[in-house]
Amino acid sequence: MPQVLEFKLPDLGEGLTEAEIVRWLVEVGDVVAIDQPVVEVETAKAMVEVPCPYGGVVTARFGEEGKELPVGAPLLTVAVGSVEPEPSGSTGAAEAEPSGSGNVLVGYGTGAPPVRRRRVRPEGLSAPVVAPVAPVVPVAPAVAVAVVPTVPVVPAASDGVRGPVAVVSPLVRKLARQHDLDLRQLAGSGPDGLILRADVESAIRSGAETPQEAAATDQASAHPVGERVPLRGVRGAVADKLARSRREIPDATCWVDADATELMAARATMNGAGGPGAGPKVSVLALLARICTAALARYPELNSTVDQEAREIVRLPGVHLGFAAQTERGLVVPVVRDAHARSTESIGAEITRLTEAARTGTLKPAELTGGTFTLNNYGVFGVDGSTPIINHPEAAMLGVGRIVPKPWVHEGELAVRRVVQLSLTFDHRVCDGGTAGGFLRYVADCVEQPAVLLRTL
Repeated sequence: MPQVLEFKLPDLGEGLTEAEIVRWLVEVGDVVAIDQPVVEVETAKAMVEVPCPYGGVVTARFGEEGKELPVGAPLLTVAVGSVEPEPSGSTGAAEAEPSGSGNVLVGYGTGAPPVRRRRVRPEGLSAPVVAPVAPVVPVAPAVAVAVVPTVPVVPAASDGVRGPVAVVSPLVRKLARQHDLDLRQLAGSGPDGLILRADVESAIRSGAETPQEAAATDQASAHPVGERVPLRGVRGAVADKLARSRREIPDATCWVDADATELMAARATMNGAGGPGAGPKVSVLALLARICTAALARYPELNSTVDQEAREIVRLPGVHLGFAAQTERGLVVPVVRDAHARSTESIGAEITRLTEAARTGTLKPAELTGGTFTLNNYGVFGVDGSTPIINHPEAAMLGVGRIVPKPWVHEGELAVRRVVQLSLTFDHRVCDGGTAGGFLRYVADCVEQPAVLLRTL
């Protein structure tokens, strides 16, 4: 007799609590192997293919494409056991794997070879399917049946809230505690009454309104005007992070114009040396990244973070350099790991790899987190300057404008030089203006006279 097992959306790591279904890779009636990807989801950080740890026949799917599910919500059910061949039979019988691997992410499976997708009609199962967790409705050959998932109710005694509350996300509980909100008074909008972050945020806003304001808000909501774009996925994650940065970090910005003529000449010499086959070209971004790592070695205060609860500045031992990249999915910040230990060529190669992965939407969550300092080249948008928002929880960001010919006094005479504006936005808690100014001046000196950098290599 086949046994029906329920596969729930696993914890994808990096503090992620929900994901949006982008594309189903299997249909009801398909035979799946252990660790075969069954759905593609988009988290706040990346697109991820989720493999199923069970092998058998898919009997139900939960959620349509475009729907957000919290971690722990059911994804699909799989009938595990012997499967009879289809009546029309062109493939013969298949034996479904009797157990799961326990793995949840692509690349960490058992290494079992993938199998060709094959549809098994529900009537072909050797025995009625009975789910031990949630009832499974019999499925007609051409109809996928959605079963309402059962969301676990988690007691919230540790919150100071008595009684069971339908909450999965610890972030939701923390937000409620911060605003003295009783979760028992909320009606969740998630599956089976699950309380989502949006429910808590809505309750916080409503609590700050007078009854007349609340009524006006309800009336306005009943007659929405204009296009509404959901803040979710990458856009929602960016919005949350930038808002938190503005709330928590007392930032300040200083800037300087620098003559980049010598830097561009040095780059041209590097790329012209060795002739064909000498390796990939060195980009301006790679040169600036290498200058940043040298500057951070001299001014480690800016490669740090603030532990708000402990009231401590944590100076970090290594430089994990993030760089801003604009993609069709929005702004992302891939991270070059251990940039302080890399050469300019190595940094450039890693920037190229991560940029391509960002454009194709294949960046892993781990490649988008853990940065200690960010380099933001907004010059690609044709602008000279900016005051960027710090990438929380980092302490600083270097912004680079476009490099353009401008009148410049060079060696006592007016000349046309290639000039760039550099700006440093920094957390004023980790250092004062003297340190920030020293960092920025060193970067500018390296841009104007690349030989300065050689003294620190």
